Amino acid sequence: MRLKKSLHLAINIFLHSKLRSWLTIIGIIVGISAVVSIVSMSLGAQQQLEERLGSLGADVLTVSPGMQRAFGGGFGGAPPGEGSSSDSSESKNLTDKDIIVLKSISNVKYVMGQVSGEADVSYSGKTSKNVNTYGVEISTWKDITTETLSSGRFLASGDLYSAVISSNLATSVFGKEIPINTKITIEGKSFNVVGILAEGSTGGRGGSSVYIPIGAARAILEDVGKDEYDSISVKIEDVSLSNQTVTDITKKLMLSRGILNEKKKDFSVSNPASMQATMEATMSTMTLFLAAIAAISLIVGAIGIANTMFTAVLEKTKEIGIMKAIGVQNKDIMTIFLLNSGLIGLVGGLGGVLVGVLSSTAINTMAGITSTTQGGPGGGGMLSMLGGGSSVLSIQLIIGSLLFAVLIGMIAGAIPAYRASKLNPVDALRYE
Repeated sequence: MRLKKSLHLAINIFLHSKLRSWLTIIGIIVGISAVVSIVSMSLGAQQQLEERLGSLGADVLTVSPGMQRAFGGGFGGAPPGEGSSSDSSESKNLTDKDIIVLKSISNVKYVMGQVSGEADVSYSGKTSKNVNTYGVEISTWKDITTETLSSGRFLASGDLYSAVISSNLATSVFGKEIPINTKITIEGKSFNVVGILAEGSTGGRGGSSVYIPIGAARAILEDVGKDEYDSISVKIEDVSLSNQTVTDITKKLMLSRGILNEKKKDFSVSNPASMQATMEATMSTMTLFLAAIAAISLIVGAIGIANTMFTAVLEKTKEIGIMKAIGVQNKDIMTIFLLNSGLIGLVGGLGGVLVGVLSSTAINTMAGITSTTQGGPGGGGMLSMLGGGSSVLSIQLIIGSLLFAVLIGMIAGAIPAYRASKLNPVDALRYE
């Protein structure tokens, strides 16, 4: 019997058992939709995580005062006071001596001290209070920062009272756009705007922020010492040696500070590369766990397919006997019922993919997020704890889900199909 004829008979069986088949298909739809929505949103979350951590620079380590500093943005990525679980009254104990020690460590390319605070910024007769203001070393900032510019340039030598501002401050705060080479006032001091950060850069994402030379920052910001730093950023040459570099930095700083017991450290070193690997592993484990839960409904759907196929074999017993009596071979009978079960899986898979795409889009929409479909496993990301993005609906995920649904259907229908092929023609013809 030709495959085309077998497929025609399989479709005929499917169409003449509509209610039973569709009840089975619903189980497959639920399972596939759960897998598609969970995996697509998890993939999006993982990519969003990579993008956010990547924007901080995997090759940039941050030395912070205090033992219990949480991971934060190295160059003003977090507003002052955020990203730290240490006591707010703790003194800033990073000095020029620490910078000299850090520069002597192998694999260290650039070292930059930074101070930060909040300042009132005025422009065109309007004032924005408590703007995040960062003082950076102009000789190394452009080489070590992960910020990108939409216009203008970074701070350079001779920029004593120049500033680079975030996109948000330049376009949204004062009711009119701040162009390049325009004067703004920071705590009563006039600064010339020489650069504007691109929207979505670390500083831009953090809201309103201003970067000025560290000398000017020490002069206008309160609670900023003359020779102390809020943090020190260290750019390394080889990211693969980041963990070893963190160890070397810790040992050298402890030695220079006369600290013998590691528990008494008064500083901490954050490593974005190490944290990224840890969080990606955690995200992958969570995705696998959620997908396994969703797969349980697929097992239930497979049981439904097996039940449907057993019933179909019983209903078609007499027809099977007639086909065998006219010379239809066992393999043809088996092919018909396997195609029937595969057809149930395919229809359920198509419905599941559609529902999965719609559900992930609906969830993203309710969270104020947009969903994107891509031709590959890259693209947007969805992660509410990171502030949004889009779920990844890759072609590979959709095709894989459809093939998996068909495979589940054919596996579930294998035993009923085998039993149908082994029926005795005489007994089958006598069946009522």
